[in-house]
Amino acid sequence: MKYIIVGAGPGGLTFANRLMEKGEMDFLILEQEEEAGGLCRSKEVDGSPLDIGGGHFLDVKKSHVNEFLFQFMPKEEWEYFERDSKIWIHERLINSPIEANIWQMDEKDQVEYLKSIAIAGCNLNEPMPKKFIDWIYWKLGKKIAEDYMIPYNEKMFGKNLNELGVYWLEKLPNVSFDETLISCLQKKAYGIQPAHTQFYYPKKYGYGEIWRRMAEKLGDKIQYGIGAKSIDFEKRTVNGTYKGEIIINTAPWTAYERLDGLEEGLREEIKGLKYSSVVITYYEEMLDTKAHWIYYPDPKESFHRILVRHNFCKNSKGYWTETNIDRKEEKKGETSFENKFAYPLNTIGKREIMKKLLAWTEKRGVIGLGRWGEWEHYNSDVVVDLALKLADKLTLRGI
Repeated sequence: MKYIIVGAGPGGLTFANRLMEKGEMDFLILEQEEEAGGLCRSKEVDGSPLDIGGGHFLDVKKSHVNEFLFQFMPKEEWEYFERDSKIWIHERLINSPIEANIWQMDEKDQVEYLKSIAIAGCNLNEPMPKKFIDWIYWKLGKKIAEDYMIPYNEKMFGKNLNELGVYWLEKLPNVSFDETLISCLQKKAYGIQPAHTQFYYPKKYGYGEIWRRMAEKLGDKIQYGIGAKSIDFEKRTVNGTYKGEIIINTAPWTAYERLDGLEEGLREEIKGLKYSSVVITYYEEMLDTKAHWIYYPDPKESFHRILVRHNFCKNSKGYWTETNIDRKEEKKGETSFENKFAYPLNTIGKREIMKKLLAWTEKRGVIGLGRWGEWEHYNSDVVVDLALKLADKLTLRGI
């Protein structure tokens, strides 16, 4: 084939559908599961859809992405939401992000947080640290670091946080003492809201429906139940059987049993690529909250966040938890789904490894795409955007 695409998640499906849109039919997708969607798949649980890979929503910001997706699932089939996310801390719910909503805490706690922010390193013009934990103290102050950021990230990514770099945290705004004080006095939030401030979610389905429809459009251009075990860079083949002029890889590089012909130095370096695994567990209880999801930094709780299904998925009930698989607690009678490859970790040196790897593979006609192909913690809208741009670039070049 002209294109062999490994993986029928958002990246592979978008890339393939864009090729079809441009009249290019010489491609094939290989998908190890028996259905498409990757981490964005949904299953019916207790009479309603549940997203088995965690919380996935369609951000409204990239209009060209949404216009592309609305071709498969029209806009009228989506519900628009203003994000309501909260944090359970100090035995109460406050809005997220924490630095903008300290004013919702008890006055005594507000004072302690303000004192801590006032002497945070970034507010004292101290040099930026290079270790993750030191950076959190420097950026957010001791209280936010110890009450929220460190325990939450330990629950989500593991205990050894200093394996993580700080390059991915630079988008976090400085926590200004003056602005935080004003917000506490005026009792209102300040600053930039995080991702998914406004989002779409299907009215009648789970998030997996959009990807199911995109796969349906591709018909027999997807072969299911075929896990990619090997890539041969010289022969440009997958599993020694499927040969492409270009191979688009959306699968985790560390999941391959063989990468034939890969430069030895790179072979060693990609062993340093790390990821976290999560388990999604459903509970039928109806929670008395309007929040869409809630973060739980408390180490006593095994999970790090919950998604309140009945607040964004119509005619449903209950909620599901997201838990690092290392913290999983076995309980009888639960409905749960394990995701081995959930989050690529932003470890020290990861960017340099991926830059070298992707440059080397692209010269040999193998292109990494999406969360796992690029080893970046991308949301699905970002992956769609990248896939559209890649398909446009390759077809424009006539490749």
